Amino acid sequence: MSKHERWSRLLELLAVDGRLEVEEAAASVAVSPATIRRDLDELAEQRLLVRTRGGAIAHGVSYELPMRYKSSRRVSDKQRIAIAVADLLGEGDVVGLNGGTTTTEVARALVLRARGGAPERGETPTGAMYTIVTNSLNIAGELAVRPRFKLVVTGGVARPQTYELVGPLAEGVLNQVVLDTAVLGVDGVDPQLGVMTHHEDEAGISRLFAERARRVVLATDSSKMGKRAFATICGLDRIDVLVTDSGLAPDLAAQFTEAGIEVVTV
Repeated sequence: MSKHERWSRLLELLAVDGRLEVEEAAASVAVSPATIRRDLDELAEQRLLVRTRGGAIAHGVSYELPMRYKSSRRVSDKQRIAIAVADLLGEGDVVGLNGGTTTTEVARALVLRARGGAPERGETPTGAMYTIVTNSLNIAGELAVRPRFKLVVTGGVARPQTYELVGPLAEGVLNQVVLDTAVLGVDGVDPQLGVMTHHEDEAGISRLFAERARRVVLATDSSKMGKRAFATICGLDRIDVLVTDSGLAPDLAAQFTEAGIEVVTV
């Protein structure tokens, strides 16, 4: 296990339990306690956790992994979800994408789909295959050089953990556009409380994506199902389609279907 993978695993364990003990963490990742102590010291230096005697604790009850540590988790599930989401979108659609690892995979799936009709180098495309509206810096970076995409990026203040733009400037742009489909990545989905994320500013922007869209597609892996996070984006009544992996529990799938949501599992 590489150092990056080990750190990702330690942060995942911390996100679940809220605290880590050196001996238990060492057993979990099959390294020595001395290695774990060094890892925790380095993670504490990056302010990703708080060091304690004998281990570490999370910074707060709403713990959030920076995207660079999230990106290696459940990659195959997210890629299958992304392909299924891309199948729901038609050429010429105006699509809103909030930030996150799953929505980033959706953008990549759309790039692969658009290549089939891409113009030759030096040619001017006759029209955009998709118009993408996003508040995600990394999605914008991947799409900016793609000739079959019209890219609209919101303004706003960048959050270093997720590379998302938030605040009044982002809201100002979204209030001026109309979307065919908003594709949302989230941190939690609860049958009673709805769709949630860790940070209230991001929740506000994702809520506005949903409000500006004719259809809302929730793209998230099954580990988020039945989980709660700090800030509510919207209720289940605003979600039209849920695309997730086959790990979705049957009872939860039934509750989402009863709420009027089309459930797509891959």
